Amino acid sequence: MADFKRRTLFLTSGKQVKLFGNSIAIGKSLEIGEGYAPNILAGIEEQPESKTPASISNPHKLTVDELMEMADYNIQLWMDLKANLRKYGVDSPKVFTQDPGR
Repeated sequence: MADFKRRTLFLTSGKQVKLFGNSIAIGKSLEIGEGYAPNILAGIEEQPESKTPASISNPHKLTVDELMEMADYNIQLWMDLKANLRKYGVDSPKVFTQDPGR
């Protein structure tokens, strides 16, 4: 299974993908990119010098159910991508869905 450490995605094939951010993301069209801004739900590290304790940033005040709904949505996108890769392979544009909002 892939692992993500120090802004590098390590794949079981031995390939390493260096990233600028600290996450990967998938869009509605099933295209993959880097997710730069943790601006929906994030952990805020403890700051010893200012004695600020670790906390959570949840600016939209999402509930547990709403966050789980978001997780389910993203899981479904990844599952759709896997299904399309199995069906069409990595060299076919049919892997991606047609997103009318683009």
